Amino acid sequence: MSETLEHLNPTETKKDLYDYQLADLNKIFEVMETAPDNFNLLYQLPTGGGKTVIFSEIVRRYIKNHNKKVVILTHRIELCKQTSKMLTNFDVENKVINSHVKELPDQDQYKCFVAMVETLNNRLTDKKLKLDDIGLVIIDEAHYNSFRKLFKFFENCFILGVTATPLSSNIKLPMKDNYQKLIVGDDISTLIKNGFLASADLYNFDVELNTLKIGINGDYTVKSSETLYTNSYMLGKLVFAYEEMSKGKKTLIFNNGINTSKEVYYTFKRAGYKVKHLDNTCSKQERKEILKWFKNTPDAILTSVSILTTGFDEPSVESVILNRATRSLTLYFQMIGRGSRILKDKKSFTVLDLGNNAVRFGPWEQPVDWQHIFKYPDLYLENLRNDEDIERDFVYVMPESIRERFKNSENIDFDVKAEYEKAIAEGNKSMVTIERSIQQHSKMCIANADTIFEARDLTKYLMDDISYRIKQYSYCMMNSTKNYKEWLMEEYIRKLRLSFNGKF
Repeated sequence: MSETLEHLNPTETKKDLYDYQLADLNKIFEVMETAPDNFNLLYQLPTGGGKTVIFSEIVRRYIKNHNKKVVILTHRIELCKQTSKMLTNFDVENKVINSHVKELPDQDQYKCFVAMVETLNNRLTDKKLKLDDIGLVIIDEAHYNSFRKLFKFFENCFILGVTATPLSSNIKLPMKDNYQKLIVGDDISTLIKNGFLASADLYNFDVELNTLKIGINGDYTVKSSETLYTNSYMLGKLVFAYEEMSKGKKTLIFNNGINTSKEVYYTFKRAGYKVKHLDNTCSKQERKEILKWFKNTPDAILTSVSILTTGFDEPSVESVILNRATRSLTLYFQMIGRGSRILKDKKSFTVLDLGNNAVRFGPWEQPVDWQHIFKYPDLYLENLRNDEDIERDFVYVMPESIRERFKNSENIDFDVKAEYEKAIAEGNKSMVTIERSIQQHSKMCIANADTIFEARDLTKYLMDDISYRIKQYSYCMMNSTKNYKEWLMEEYIRKLRLSFNGKF
């Protein structure tokens, strides 16, 4: 783009931009000034960093300095509306091309068009609609592959893709094949440090994922996920996690599968909580009413299926529960990012991970080498930790809220492997390891209860610890079959409850 663009000045923008946003704008414009007219540039900025604000200012500047038009592509109707509204705030007259728009007799009245990818593709393919004098195409959520089909219509345009995660949603179609350069904005930790994002207080819960199957898209299948996450044990674990860490907080629960989300809804409803379910089969009116209820209800719980990962902005979210496992780094960041918007005194939010996701990808706030992932996506995906390794390396740490219930117990630690080796060295049966573990848990419950009923009630807070110890023991025994562990769990709990008899 040979024309020289004026340098950005915060005082010239219609909406105040932050320093980091202006710095990124200048980097983008430098490429636009020097690159060919048909150059494809990718820009990365974390969820909540203000990508829409940035590209709205780019549109305003571009239209001001060039005698060409701009097209902005989105994959969701909600993003279309939000983008159009933001452009209007920047004094950019724009027209939304949705399913109701069949032709554009008034296109000369506009310099900017916001379009749904499928709608525009259908109109251009059928030649029912023609867009003239387009110089710049901006693609929101550019990691989705649905946009690729439109590239052929804009071969002579400068294309700017924007995304929080420059990793293709299809492992067979890397983004480097469509974009020549990547510009990386401030990372999550920097945005938190400078007060632009809230920090995540993340808690991991040990979950066995060996029953999950990976589909052709590289992520866990809905069918195998629903089998795991709709069983009574996992539903109980979810409610327990919520009650311990997020009770009373406005909470979003992400699931993999509509049936799972509905089961979660019924489970919380029976427990007396304010909860609603949302998925892509809900009508526009239902969705609007549910989101309005969620916004206005302080302790609301909203369980959903991926539909809220993009195009949803509710700063009052205080807790995010990942009630699913995913192998998609993009989805991982999107889900947690729903709670990262700052609001008044909100400086942090809670994340409960019931899918080993943080162990698989690393902490949400951890810096990511996006340039390396952009250039070598296959290498990154090949080196993702497998679930068996994650489960073997998992170390259970009792949450503070549970530790407080056992405050009269000085020692709560139990090294299963060391106790197993000790039992064998002493010539005892390996089951002595489990018996000693039960004895320690029994002492903990008795020391922190006044009655046998209170002691029995305390056992429910030890379930994750018991499950972890049994898993470690099964590794020592080299017998980690599902049936064996389930039997051992039942025996453990039975003997633990019996151990309280005659102690009060």
